Amino acid sequence: MDLRETFATNLRRLRQAKRLSQDDLAYDARISRSYLSQLEKGVFFVSIKVIGKLADTLKVEPEEFLKRVKRSGSK
Repeated sequence: MDLRETFATNLRRLRQAKRLSQDDLAYDARISRSYLSQLEKGVFFVSIKVIGKLADTLKVEPEEFLKRVKRSGSK
C-alpha cells in the first residue's frame, strides 16, 4: 500500500470514527466535499496545509494519517 492509499484509508477511518459525514468534515475543515471525497479515494495527493486542517478538525495528530494499517494475515 503506498502512502496515498494509506492516507486515504486513515482519513476515511478517522472521519467515520468521529461519525462525521464527508459534508460535515469538509465544511468544518474548510475544504470542498468533492476534494475530500477524492482524497478518501486516493485520487489526489494531499498538501501539508490540508493535512493540518484535517488533523485540527478531527482532533488527531497529523501522523495518524500516515500510520500503516496491518492487513489480516500479514506478519
